Amino acid sequence: MNDMAARGKIGGFARAAKYSAGELTGPARQGFLKRFEPKDEDLSAEERLRRSQAALNSHMARLARLSAVARSKRK
Repeated sequence: MNDMAARGKIGGFARAAKYSAGELTGPARQGFLKRFEPKDEDLSAEERLRRSQAALNSHMARLARLSAVARSKRK
């Protein structure tokens, strides 16, 4: 490991020791989840949450399928 990589690793561990994972990744996670929110303003908060969760699940299932197809082609 070169010096810059070692310094980066030390810094990463030091930062992780000071903050929770939610504090470190919270804004990025919120931005990612915002992509799945429906644009319809007339929906209730519960329906908006339900639809965004369904869209996220669909996205992740699609990624899992594509990954499985790619892995099967390598065999």
